[in-house]
Amino acid sequence: MRGTLRRIAPLWTRGEAGRPTPPAVTVALYTSWLVALAFKTLGASWDVAWHFKWIRDTTAPPHLVNFVGTGIAVALVLVHTYTGLGADRRTLRFLQVGMGSFVVTIPMDIVNHTVNGLDLTAWSVTHVLLYTGTTVTLIGLIMGWHKEFPRGHRFYRLGLAALWLSLLENLWFPNEQQEYGVLSLAAWDRGQPYAQPELLQFAAAQIHHPVDRAAVEHFALGLPEWLYPVWCVLSAAVTLTLAKRFLHGRFTATAIAACYVGYRTLALLFVTGIGFPPYAVPFWALAIGVAVDVAYLLRAPLTVAVLAPALGYLALWGQSTFLTAPPTDFHSWPAAVVVLLAVLVGIGGLTPVGLGWTSARTPWGSSASAR
Repeated sequence: MRGTLRRIAPLWTRGEAGRPTPPAVTVALYTSWLVALAFKTLGASWDVAWHFKWIRDTTAPPHLVNFVGTGIAVALVLVHTYTGLGADRRTLRFLQVGMGSFVVTIPMDIVNHTVNGLDLTAWSVTHVLLYTGTTVTLIGLIMGWHKEFPRGHRFYRLGLAALWLSLLENLWFPNEQQEYGVLSLAAWDRGQPYAQPELLQFAAAQIHHPVDRAAVEHFALGLPEWLYPVWCVLSAAVTLTLAKRFLHGRFTATAIAACYVGYRTLALLFVTGIGFPPYAVPFWALAIGVAVDVAYLLRAPLTVAVLAPALGYLALWGQSTFLTAPPTDFHSWPAAVVVLLAVLVGIGGLTPVGLGWTSARTPWGSSASAR
């Protein structure tokens, strides 16, 4: 241990971004980022369940778990910034802007809840700013991992896939409200509501309404029915297409989507096991991963814009019919196709290089060793 500390100590000096970094230090830094993300993801997943049972509390356990992850992340940004280790200038800017905006938004969100009470939607301004900060941070981490992490390390591909999985989870997260809401409304209809009476009364009072089915539906399913499928298809298809661009592999998109569904299944067992409300696991997300992989097998990347909505909506219909899924406007599929096509074109989908038919390993336009 002392020998390790002696080797690390000389590196703890002020340095510019892109400073040459020993591989062992790079591995330690980016592995620590995965630990931070694990805390943040677990805290966020528990937080949604908490809000469907109890009145919001700033110091609630899921918030504290999330704060641990945020604290580790902030410390890592400070290390990158001060020493210049493990991140070039562009990567560092993404990490600084992403975590900086996330941290600044936290007190804004607390004030919002203090002044306005419950935030009845996951799509409020402060919540969207939190997701956006995390998204920017994850983009920086993906760039940094791709450029800095030792390519020969056995953890390179697995860790990069974990970052893409984290991005998928973060982008899907706002619509988890609907996945909880559909079961919470059903529980009310059975006469066995999951929410505590104080929460039901508080939520109804927010809209100046008695505690009845309309108030519960407003709280549990307050988003338009087109938003859930359109946003999920768009965010998942784009994320999995880009993951395919970085990682290649015949079944990369399907594997990441399967890991996401697996995580949501384990998270369901966790939250229900400790007495919190259940949610509808989005098994249909697996179809979006299959669509991306099929498009690449066909060597026609732009077909993702058709295949992802087609297979995704079909799978969502199947889950709605045979299991449980949030209320969905199935007539919204043309919007998903048009928007997804526009985004794919925007990221270079009109050319083979844009979506990764070459063996190039530097999608960000610079070599792995460039600083």
